[in-house]
Amino acid sequence: MFRHLTLSTALALVLAGPLAAQDATATDETATDETPTDDAATGETATGETATEETATGETDAGAATETTDGAATDGGGAPSINDLSMGTPEGAQADGPGAPYVREEFGDWSLRCLRVEEGAEPCTLYQLLLDEDDNPVAEIALFPLPEGSEAVAGANFVAPMETYLPAGLRLTVDSGETLTYPFTFCSQRGFSPLLSSGCLARIGFDQAMVDRFKRGAAAQIVIVPALAPDQQVVLDVSLSGFTAGFDAQSANAPAQ
Repeated sequence: MFRHLTLSTALALVLAGPLAAQDATATDETATDETPTDDAATGETATGETATEETATGETDAGAATETTDGAATDGGGAPSINDLSMGTPEGAQADGPGAPYVREEFGDWSLRCLRVEEGAEPCTLYQLLLDEDDNPVAEIALFPLPEGSEAVAGANFVAPMETYLPAGLRLTVDSGETLTYPFTFCSQRGFSPLLSSGCLARIGFDQAMVDRFKRGAAAQIVIVPALAPDQQVVLDVSLSGFTAGFDAQSANAPAQ
């Protein structure tokens, strides 16, 4: 904008040059007759301009005073707007928008975690956070339903620490039954949930027999091997308290396949 105005002004000055010269000549020829009249007009104009400037200055000062007063009221710690007040958020409350995760219900040591959707059944997983002997979060397991007719009736995502020795996989045992080994699929620094910032994922398929073992069992164990100590084992206890009720609730609310 400033460049445009400068060029326009320059052009106006160039074009006005000859006209100014003509006006100057005409003024010299009629100076004697018109001087008093011009002086009077000039005085009136100057007075008018001065008054206008004073009025504008007064308005500007008043506006500045208003702005200063408003700013002082805001910055000076006056009473805040009701929209600025926080009423607090209940513990465990989640966002209500589509795609927001929330805990729908607790079943013993398992929680049914779902994603809000605009319409239809919400996708949910049956979740448990696994802790070490010092109650530090180490891993997590989340079961989800699979379409009917497949060999696996449920799937599970198991997330282990990044420092896990992947070739050893993970070993799962329910009570004192048969031990099954599952491979890890991949690792990610971004993590798979808000509770674990990074980890390695094993995708597990549960047939009906394994689901029944989880329902009847008292406890399960998952064994992983640390990468820095491959001759050692990390044993994680998986509680089965509430599993049956949680799995049945998840199946009842599963989206239609």
